[in-house]
Amino acid sequence: MVKNLEHILGSYLIFKLILIAVLLNPLNGQDTTLTVVQKDTTFYPGKPLLMSLIIPGLGQVYNKEPIWKPSLFFGTEILTLTSVFYANKRADEIRMKYQEFADENWSIQNWWNFTQSGPTVIENNGIYFTDNKLKAMRSYIGTHHLTIHLKGDLQNLFNTEFLTSDSLAMIANFLDSEDISMVKDRHYYENIGKYDQFVGGWSDVFTDWYWEEKDVGDSTEIVIKTPKKQDYLDERYEANQWLNFAKFSVSAMMFNHVVSGLEAVWANRNKEKLINEKSSKKADLDIGLLFNPKNHFGIGGLALRLNF
Repeated sequence: MVKNLEHILGSYLIFKLILIAVLLNPLNGQDTTLTVVQKDTTFYPGKPLLMSLIIPGLGQVYNKEPIWKPSLFFGTEILTLTSVFYANKRADEIRMKYQEFADENWSIQNWWNFTQSGPTVIENNGIYFTDNKLKAMRSYIGTHHLTIHLKGDLQNLFNTEFLTSDSLAMIANFLDSEDISMVKDRHYYENIGKYDQFVGGWSDVFTDWYWEEKDVGDSTEIVIKTPKKQDYLDERYEANQWLNFAKFSVSAMMFNHVVSGLEAVWANRNKEKLINEKSSKKADLDIGLLFNPKNHFGIGGLALRLNF
């Protein structure tokens, strides 16, 4: 889970940094504060935009919008962030479960024995084990391979630390040795469930193997399974579904940032428009005295000027 979570959150952090860098460039040297000078009101939307892109809802708070707006955006941020952590946690729990299941029910010894002797039950649903359609399960050599780790005396004997499963015959007599182990990386756990070539390693393959057709678009192909292999595939599928949900949650989180930022700009501009409209409707009244040299006091009357 840690690697998946680091990858997802790393992408999320990069997304934020790019947005900040893009936004700071045009804002360089620009005053992002609200300036009101008498009748002329100038708004700079950069500040609420940047605030909302960093923390959704913060731009709405800056704009003094109704409380439900920042609550909506910030609540969505909390929900999606929680979903990312929870989904990755569930995926990791299921991954550990199906890996433990595979360790108990798939073995290289079983795989070698099956490819050499074949199953106890040689026919399933009209197709025999020897049928050409099932040739992938009869050989340990194929288009994919597993990695075998050698140590101790076997490493010295074969003068190498690693072998591929294509060389299985070379070490067939030592498969029960403690100096032999499988490299159980991501490819290992994917291969033993995905490809028919490795179906012989499952502990129930000798008596319970079966085949089914899989639609691959324009045609169908034969897929060879056992009940335990199917259980394993179901667990992997569930784990991948949780990982997909985590990725979706990150996308929703990013979308929430963008929408919050755009809404903050729109609200800021709309506020500017309303203030300017109110300012344009104000009436200015100027009162002054008119000069009259013939008047003893120099006053010729009262001047009124009303500006709309």
